Formats: sequence, structure tokens, C-alpha cells
Amino acid sequence: MTTRYMSGFGNSFETEALEGALPVGRNSPQKCNYGLYAEQISGSAFTAPKASNQRSWVYRIRPSVQHSGHYVQADKGQLRSAPAAREESRLPIGQLRWAPLPIPDTPLTFVSGLFTMTTAGDADTRAGMAAHLLLITRSMQREYFFNADGEMLVVAQEKSLRFCTEFGTIEIEPGEICVIPRGVIFRVELMNGPARAYVCENYGGSFALPDRGPIGANCLANARDFLTPVAAFEDKDEASILYAKWGGDLFKTEIGQSPLDVVAWHGNYAPYKYDLRRFAAVGSISFDHPDPSIFTVLTSPSESPGTANIDFVIFPERWMVGENTFRPPWYHRNIMSEFMGLIYGVYDAKPEGFVPGGISLHNCMLPHGPDDLAFEHASNGELKPVKLTGTMAFMFETRYPQRLTKFASELKTLDQTYIDCWAGLKKHFDPTRREP
Repeated sequence: MTTRYMSGFGNSFETEALEGALPVGRNSPQKCNYGLYAEQISGSAFTAPKASNQRSWVYRIRPSVQHSGHYVQADKGQLRSAPAAREESRLPIGQLRWAPLPIPDTPLTFVSGLFTMTTAGDADTRAGMAAHLLLITRSMQREYFFNADGEMLVVAQEKSLRFCTEFGTIEIEPGEICVIPRGVIFRVELMNGPARAYVCENYGGSFALPDRGPIGANCLANARDFLTPVAAFEDKDEASILYAKWGGDLFKTEIGQSPLDVVAWHGNYAPYKYDLRRFAAVGSISFDHPDPSIFTVLTSPSESPGTANIDFVIFPERWMVGENTFRPPWYHRNIMSEFMGLIYGVYDAKPEGFVPGGISLHNCMLPHGPDDLAFEHASNGELKPVKLTGTMAFMFETRYPQRLTKFASELKTLDQTYIDCWAGLKKHFDPTRREP
């Protein structure tokens, strides 16, 4: 069966799996069709301004209070939240890089397969983020999960994933992302074997499309390319477990049915997917290298205009045409902290050592830039138009320092020689020579 979607970002959608399940002209009639229960899910305060107010009405077989029982503490494995994780690692500051973490043979679901690498800010004050690696070897069976601490942006890296949510079904493959809003219940299934992904847990304001400024009305991530699922429900009476991440801890409760029982819904608070290959990159067509902000797909705003809680940035296929220009990212120190991953292909600033499934972390004000091979090639190569193909890298960038977890600092895949990639940079200074 083909998975169906509705197009648009932040739209007010309406969808029903049974004709007439949605009330007409009201949200909460005295009696709903088909004996359904009306329920509102609010992703923002009731009184939030209209532009940022998020809520959906759902019409379900059982009210969600029946999908809750007596919660007990659950083993959270390597799942961590800010700020509790900040004292775990005593690894000194520095530029860091990890090789891909192999997918193990042990059974791991979406819940048990989350391995936190960094945390930033404070989940309780709804500011900051966490960056996780996700390794899945088993589909969730009669198991469900929701995250009250933040929304989750999942970047597929190896193999495909299916998200069965209260609002419908989403499928993603490498090169695509899925965003699950705070509090939405879902189950994750494998589609073609064990999978690896990156996850950004956003404690702050919901992801939004960035303002384009002088770019104008088009390009970057266009709203029409974001896809939200149509209603699909499960009517299953079977013993199940519901996991909840709340206040940095993991809890679970036993329930007697599937909580994915929404027959119809309308509103603007719902999960969605996006194909990163549809990002319309813009850049210089004369000289110089623009700021990486032009590659922002989604942004989580903060109270400081122009300073993001999180920016989700990608480096996709694109033409490089700048004349008399050093084309790779320049050397820089940044107030933002950059957690970077490579989905597939080769990253132009690090052609050696940074491989698909790997990670780098360049924290607040720590210098970084192209390695010595990339510098020499970019400084001396012929500046003809070149298209970077078959590549897709990304960054989770935040204004907060990203604190390493103990798990991340002790990983055997941590590259102890990463700093050496800049050791070969030569001193070219000659006070008697000027470039023509």
C-alpha cells in the first residue's frame, strides 16, 4: 500500500480515514460520529500568537487518558538530557571526530537504540538540544513512545525507517528527514534491514522555515516539499507498552491497546517529512564564499532575533563557480556549536577521515576548517565550474555549548588523531611576495 501525504509546511490540514469522522463547523460536538472521542493536542500555549500557535484536534477510538496507566521508571540506557549529562565527561575541550558506530547484532528498538552524544542548554527550561546516534536492529512490536521534552528530527543515514504515528504513517530513506512534534505517540519499524540515523532532540521552539531575507520568496527549502501524513488508525486490543521521555528520564506503562487510534484529525500540529535532495541551494555566482546560513533547512528560534536555538543546515549537491575564491568553507571560530554528520558521499572540506555515518563536533569558539589536503587543492586548483555530486552532509548548530556524554567521550570510534589533519598546513608567509 502506497503511503499518502499532504503537501505544505505549517498548514492547517484536515484528513479522515472514515468519511464523516471529522465534525463540520465545530471541534467538540456533543456526540462524535462513529462513537469517537474528541481531543485537542496543543504544541504551544493556548494564548500564543496566531503565527506560532500550534494545535490539532484528533478524533480517536479511546481518549488518550486510557492510553496511560501507572508509569514506572524504565532503563534509559545511553539516553541523556541536558543539563544532567554535563558532568559525565571530563574529556578536555578540542575539535573532535568519530568514525561510524557499527550497527550491533543485539536487539535495539528506537527507544533502546538512542545513544546520546551531546547535550546543550536545559530540557526543563525548554532551551537547547541533544544530539543522538540511532541504531535500530528490531522493529517496535506492541511498543510505543512519546517525548515530552522536545520534538525529534530524525536524519536517516543507512536503510529506511517507517514511523507509525497518531497522525498517520511516514517513511524515510537516506537523504530524507522526519520531524515528530513534542508529545506525539509513535512506533518505529524497519523497512529493509538494520538502520542507522542521527537524531536532533529540540528542547526549544518548534522548527520553522527560516526567513529568506533578500533571497526572496523562493529557493532553500520550499514549503510545498514538506509532507504530512493522512489519517490512518489502528483498532487493536492487545497488551502493549508505552514509553515516555519526560524531565530527562524514561518511563513506561502497560496499556491494553494500540494508542495509534486517531480516525480523523485537523490542525497544524503534526509530524512531517522532507526530502533534503529537494533543497534549492543558492550561492555566489561571482566571488567569495557565502555564510553557511544559506544552507539552513529548518530553524528553532530563540528570544534573540537572528540567533537560533538550533539551525538544521545541510551541504547538498551544488555547483561551485566562485572566481578567484577559496571555495571550501573558510577557517573560522564560531559562537555557535556545530555537530556535523555525513549522510553519504564525500565532504569537500574533509575528503579524508570524515566518512558516511561519522560525526564531528566543533564547539563554541574552537577553530576549524579544511584539512591540509583540501587547502592545497582549493588554493592551487583550476577555478573552473565544478559540481559537487553524490554528497549530503548536515549540521545541528546551536548557540549553546554542546557537552559530551560519557558514552561519546569513551567511544572506541573517537579519532584520537583528528587534530593532526591540520598539522600539514604549511607556512606560506613571504613578506616580499604579493599575489598578482
